[in-house]
Amino acid sequence: MKTLIFILALASFSASATADSVTLFKGRPLINISEGGIERIVTDVPKDQAPNFACFISQICGKYYWASRENVELVAVQGGAFTTFTATNGSGYVRVLDPQMKQAATLMGGPESK
Repeated sequence: MKTLIFILALASFSASATADSVTLFKGRPLINISEGGIERIVTDVPKDQAPNFACFISQICGKYYWASRENVELVAVQGGAFTTFTATNGSGYVRVLDPQMKQAATLMGGPESK
């Protein structure tokens, strides 16, 4: 089973108009990572195609949801410069760079440096 993963940078955190639902993150991917269990394929997402893969994460009543993916429930894990939101159904994850840690992330190797 292939898992599709987007790593997003330059996160935009904002609150929505309602008290029950908060748009926690909205962004466009810089890279796409496809994992098939044995190999990991990293490809750049062209700027003109990135809007087609826009990502929205909402928080409702203390739970996280992948709003741009049929509101799949997510679990958030904070680690270093990133927060990783993992889909509870195993369909993928979104790794979000803390905007204040952007400089530190450029020192990392691999996909995280983007």
